Amino acid sequence: MTNEKNKIINIISNYNKESQKMSKLLMGKLKKENFIVPDKYSNDAELNICIGGDGAFLRAVHRHNFPHIPFIGINTGHLGFFQEILPENIDQFIDKYINNDYIVEEILLVKADVCTKNNCFELFGVNEIVIKGIKSKVVHLEIFIDQNHLENFCGDGIIVSTPAGSTAYNFASGGSIVYPSLNILQITPLSPINSKAYRSLPNSAIVPGDSMITIKPEYRYENSILIIVDGIEYRYDDITEINFSVPEKTIYKLNFDKNMYWNNLKSKFL
Repeated sequence: MTNEKNKIINIISNYNKESQKMSKLLMGKLKKENFIVPDKYSNDAELNICIGGDGAFLRAVHRHNFPHIPFIGINTGHLGFFQEILPENIDQFIDKYINNDYIVEEILLVKADVCTKNNCFELFGVNEIVIKGIKSKVVHLEIFIDQNHLENFCGDGIIVSTPAGSTAYNFASGGSIVYPSLNILQITPLSPINSKAYRSLPNSAIVPGDSMITIKPEYRYENSILIIVDGIEYRYDDITEINFSVPEKTIYKLNFDKNMYWNNLKSKFL
């Protein structure tokens, strides 16, 4: 990926003291290798290096509107599932990058078309999009797969997660871990309530990526819906339905070790 005409690398860091220190160190090392590190984000860069934790990675992706420039993360946070490079390994990372010793992986997203009585809005998530009640109210939702009615849900909410996000909120809520390259979406219930009126699946359901998931709030609850995209809250009045799909839009990430995913999984969770 590196060449003489295009050797710009963006460094995106959070404001954590350790992250800022790492950013300065990395900038110096990259400049010694004749890379250009701009003061502001450049759309002409060939690589985005994100320093921080997974939250910093997600914020960077959203802030820069899901760029086609690949990402790699240096972990100065806690979990760091997206942030795979440890600070002590940055020299090895730079050497591998210069020698093109990596592969570029595509990360699939989740899209929500939120339709109200007057308009529709697009939202994109890397990890998940969550439907919850405002002020922790119980929500009542009808869920359809490709226009086929699946369930009348009653509970705290529903998570619709990507494969990459399956190890995040989805996993903490009892959902399944899904390998990142699989083209699927996962529906995971949050504290489902079963009664004579509402029959909710107690576990997650995995849906093919070419299917459409539709969630419709009951009429009297349509202004009590909170939509949370990768931790960012959105509110819309008079929601009639929300359609979830796997969009054509994707992001890209460098992988320096084909076994990194499984090693990461074990080291973070076991």
